[in-house]
Amino acid sequence: MASISVFDVLGPNMIGPSSSHTAGASSIAYLAQKMAGGSIKKVVFTLYGSFAKTYHGHGTDKALLGGILGFKTDDKRIRDSFRIAEDRKVDFKFLTNEVETDVHPNTVDIHIETEDARVLDVRGESIGGGKCRIVRIDNVPVDFSGEYSAAIIVQKDMPGVIKHIAGALSDRNINIAFMRLFREGKHERAYTIVETDSSLPEELKDAIMQNKYVEDVMLVQI
Repeated sequence: MASISVFDVLGPNMIGPSSSHTAGASSIAYLAQKMAGGSIKKVVFTLYGSFAKTYHGHGTDKALLGGILGFKTDDKRIRDSFRIAEDRKVDFKFLTNEVETDVHPNTVDIHIETEDARVLDVRGESIGGGKCRIVRIDNVPVDFSGEYSAAIIVQKDMPGVIKHIAGALSDRNINIAFMRLFREGKHERAYTIVETDSSLPEELKDAIMQNKYVEDVMLVQI
């Protein structure tokens, strides 16, 4: 007999009304802003499927913007995220795409521009019960849940890079829960996503950047 968690029955701790359309949406955007780092000056959300159809009525827009502002799913400030974004001078826009249908019904693309000129594109899916997954970063297909702290490494797909990353983690006694490589093609741009059982020290970023094939490192602390 399969076991059922109490959280599967009660649902996530969240600002409602829908675990998929608010909590899941908020979690996607929260992860995206963690990945971007720095102060966000502009964000464009493109919504697909049921997100596109019901985002106003279900509060998906407030939840997404709240996540971008760094609010977790149970933060009451989500209700006022439009006003808070305007106060912080964050330029935001919501678009809908009802033409592309070969996507998960609760999908959002998030385009982020930061004050330090970083540009990041993230696609996320809200998969039910307040859970989500990131499925694309800068047009490279990936897959991670955001349930663990993670190091996301942008690199050239070359021999020795994975060994270097694993060594940097091992040197700091960081246990790897999951480690996956996603790439555009052999010797082309790739993303290594390492989900860990503990928080990640900021200096890990500098250690991983020592490899000449590493372009960027994003640390996502949960």
